[in-house]
Amino acid sequence: IPHGKWTVITGVSGSGKSSLAFDTLFAEGQRQYIESLSPYARQFLDQIPRPDVDHVDGLQPTLCIDQNQGSTHPRSTVATVTEIYDYVRLLYARVGVAHCSGCGEVVAHQPAESIVQTLLNYPPDTKLVLLAPMVRGRRGNHRETFEAIRRQGWLRARVDGEIHSLDELPELSPRKLHTIEAVVDRLVMRDGVESRLTESALAALRAGGGVLTVQALESGVQHWAERLLSTLLACPNCETSFEELEPRSFSFNSPYGACGQCEGLGKIAVEGGQSPPQGEPPTAVCPSCQGGRLKPQSLAVTILDWSIAKLCDQPVLTLDGWFESLTDRLAPADRAVAVRIASEVGKRLKFLVRVGLGYLSLGRSAASLSGGELQRVRLATSIGSGLVGVCYVLDEPSIGLHPADNDRLIQSIRELQSQGNTIVVVEHDEAMMWAADRLVDVGPEAGAGGGRIVSQGTPAEVAADEQSVTGQYLSRRRTVPHRTVRRPRDDARQITLKAVNTHNLRNLSVGFPLGLLIGVTGVSGSGKSSLVNESLLPAVRLAMNNGPAHSQGSISKIRGVDQIDKCIAIDQLPIGRGPRSCPATYCGVMDEIRKVFATTREAKQRGFGPSRFSFNSVSGRCDVCKGQGVERIEMNFLSDLFVTCPRCGGRRFNRQTLQVRFKGKSVADVLDMTVDEAAEFFENVPRVVKSLHSLRDLGLGYLHLGQSSTTISGGEAQRIKLATELARAQTGRTLYVLDEPTTGLHFSDVERLIAILHRLVDAGNTVVVIEHHLDVIRGCDWLIDLGPGGGDEGGHLIGVGTPEEIAALPSSPTGRFLADHSSTMRTSSIAV
Repeated sequence: IPHGKWTVITGVSGSGKSSLAFDTLFAEGQRQYIESLSPYARQFLDQIPRPDVDHVDGLQPTLCIDQNQGSTHPRSTVATVTEIYDYVRLLYARVGVAHCSGCGEVVAHQPAESIVQTLLNYPPDTKLVLLAPMVRGRRGNHRETFEAIRRQGWLRARVDGEIHSLDELPELSPRKLHTIEAVVDRLVMRDGVESRLTESALAALRAGGGVLTVQALESGVQHWAERLLSTLLACPNCETSFEELEPRSFSFNSPYGACGQCEGLGKIAVEGGQSPPQGEPPTAVCPSCQGGRLKPQSLAVTILDWSIAKLCDQPVLTLDGWFESLTDRLAPADRAVAVRIASEVGKRLKFLVRVGLGYLSLGRSAASLSGGELQRVRLATSIGSGLVGVCYVLDEPSIGLHPADNDRLIQSIRELQSQGNTIVVVEHDEAMMWAADRLVDVGPEAGAGGGRIVSQGTPAEVAADEQSVTGQYLSRRRTVPHRTVRRPRDDARQITLKAVNTHNLRNLSVGFPLGLLIGVTGVSGSGKSSLVNESLLPAVRLAMNNGPAHSQGSISKIRGVDQIDKCIAIDQLPIGRGPRSCPATYCGVMDEIRKVFATTREAKQRGFGPSRFSFNSVSGRCDVCKGQGVERIEMNFLSDLFVTCPRCGGRRFNRQTLQVRFKGKSVADVLDMTVDEAAEFFENVPRVVKSLHSLRDLGLGYLHLGQSSTTISGGEAQRIKLATELARAQTGRTLYVLDEPTTGLHFSDVERLIAILHRLVDAGNTVVVIEHHLDVIRGCDWLIDLGPGGGDEGGHLIGVGTPEEIAALPSSPTGRFLADHSSTMRTSSIAV
């Protein structure tokens, strides 16, 4: 892998691409980094195994950007992941114009005399406590602060909301945030107190840096009222004081900025609401901040009449232009601050636009992004950081990209390379392969039949290599076949949606013909997921559960649901949340395997039933790792580490259970088998073989039955789910919905997938796929094309019809690439 070049690692699914790129190359870089840490830090990491490699020479520092969703916390947004929000907070703190959240008047500085007069206006017999803020939300034990209070002659301090004598102060944790205020004076409003009050107020303002807090208990009132008074910012109408603006004033992860009602989430739980099928509690927009996440004072700060919440609601494409012209529209005094911030933000925004994410808003939740979208968002941070001499390891960054957006992604990766970095990409996209400097083809098959370098060199050299399966497709010596005869469409058999306005969809009315393979196409952000995942699926499920024919949301009407009996969404979410989940348990084959072991002579002699051979059973599992095969080690400041269980050696079961054997193999041995090996081993057990054959048909023969779900990619998880459905009895009236099923698939695997989808349709079912892969699109019976652009420029129905009809539409970006692809496919070979 040459330094400073772009290398693509490709090969059939399961051939060992990820093992080479991530488990070897990146893992060795990670190990070398860990060895550079201090002994204190390394003591937590000494159980990390070395990659299974003899020697790695010339490895640069590695940085991995994969499809892992990472933190799906609702506080994580596009703005925070790209670090754009850090710059935006700084911009609003330094350049923003504060407004009163009550009357909207611009907040200005007020003199100390005004504050004194405000205090003198309290009615007679009111008890007052004047406090000077000395420390606000800072870590430490703050001994020097208490000493400063003593030197002023004051006797008390309020520490984290509680008043203490300076002789009886609590022990402060240096790792926690603390707020310390000096108690300057305590007095009662009576005649002759004016001089004392004035002196104490001015002293509090001096000690508090222009800010004081007053606690007041008026006569006849039960509770103390607290008020902030400041010489810094105050409303001339409401006489309300505000704290000086800081970056944390605009952080929804900080108590100094977050909305008090929703605590910075922008949403609140709805009591008594019915949970959706996923089990998540229903939520509603926070009535206090209206989804803006921040306190009213922070939301009232504007730059060029835009609040920070409005800015985060805009699509990236709009913000790119806004930041470009920002400095020209600001006052001269603010330009020096804004120009550097705008430059850093602009780099990241321009990258997001180039890789087809201009439709995203900065406030979009990171949990709602696809794996490909999230990876490209994280790439924007790398582009903006300006790192050099780094080896970037990327995992299919083209996922979710329309062919029209591919060129811009390629340009962005070239930009990253031009900064002096080495780029290693695991990829199946043909355009990405041709754009690379070097191509490494791993194979020739999956699992035990793979793991070798079949071919390497320039893309042209690999394309000319007769031994390379990838080269055969690149040179068009081999192509993905497609049906030239489309299934006929029956107008009487279709599910129809009327007036769909979900997200950016523009009052769409569209029909999904039943009994066909339907492709939903369009550029990234054109509204495909909004139409299928967030409109069609919820509406069908609601109607099938005897809900109202008219939805309460963004669809006015749905018809034709009575013509199907099931609706199954096959997504890319993990098949389980931890090491205990595996393909064997998800697809149900483990139940049949346990029954097989329970029928053996040894099991009957020991009185073992099927449950004994479950690693979820107390009687059969290892009592140390609880059937997980690994132990979790908490790493404090790092993510948790899983190490092989020392008792069972990762075999999950206790010794007595492992002594029972079928054809010489224990249940742990079976879980260690690949799907291909298990299919041969259980060839005479039809109940087991049926599920295994479904997995093999989808190219998953290389997976181990007991492989942890944490090591399975989103594309593999989706195919496991599809195989599970294939193994079940077919009713012929099922609606299947798949979101980019070609994720992680090689040309040869795409060929196999298309055949499986057609098998489902041949059985009478309807299959809807959201897809960008041109070979899958060409294989569909019917297309629904959205666009023409993403975000606000999308949401329109460009056309419906056969692939040939869409290819003839001049306004369709998908049609243009379909026409080009078809003409290329007709050529027998290409120049290499």
